Amino acid sequence: MNYDFNFDVIWRNWELLAQGLGLGLFLAIVSIAIGCLIGLLAAFGMLSRHKILRWIAGGYVSAIRNTPILVLILFCYFALPQLGIALDKISSFIFTLSIYAGAYLAEVFRSGLVALPKGLREAGLAIGLTEFKIKTNIIIPVMFRNVLPSLSNNFISLFKDTSLAAAIAVPDLTFYARKINVESFRVIETWMVASMIYVVACYVIAWLLRRLEQRLAVPR
Repeated sequence: MNYDFNFDVIWRNWELLAQGLGLGLFLAIVSIAIGCLIGLLAAFGMLSRHKILRWIAGGYVSAIRNTPILVLILFCYFALPQLGIALDKISSFIFTLSIYAGAYLAEVFRSGLVALPKGLREAGLAIGLTEFKIKTNIIIPVMFRNVLPSLSNNFISLFKDTSLAAAIAVPDLTFYARKINVESFRVIETWMVASMIYVVACYVIAWLLRRLEQRLAVPR
């Protein structure tokens, strides 16, 4: 092996990689926040007594979960403008990632809702709360606490999926890594460092989320 490693080009462009990492984290945070709202609505829809709502929610979840995310990204960015829905590349990616996250979180929330004891609702009714207040003040907070480990895993997965934003030229970490690679031809160094950044970022995110889980855990 006669390959000579040279990381100088990486250090010279470190600021770009840091900017790309920051944008990736921003995309993941905004998308999972919107995805939680979508997933929550879909979860309640799948558990609704109304058959039409169950069909709509179930159809959305099934369709999105069985479509590759890259196809969804390209469809939203290139096809939606043909239908009169024009979004810039960052907004388009956030929209796609939110819809994608919502489909997966819907199953997480549905499982969490099903696992809740029925006595929670009955207790709320007993103290005079409306159905809406029972859901917002009792059901949803308890459910979120129970599904936090699954929610954390989905966030980490979503952060890694932000690397696909480079497909539509969103300047994230992968976009800048590819740019450095093309300009310098330092293939191994560029992708080695990019991979390490993703690994370290995911490890830090996982550690922070585990601390949050421990803080919110119900004492036994």
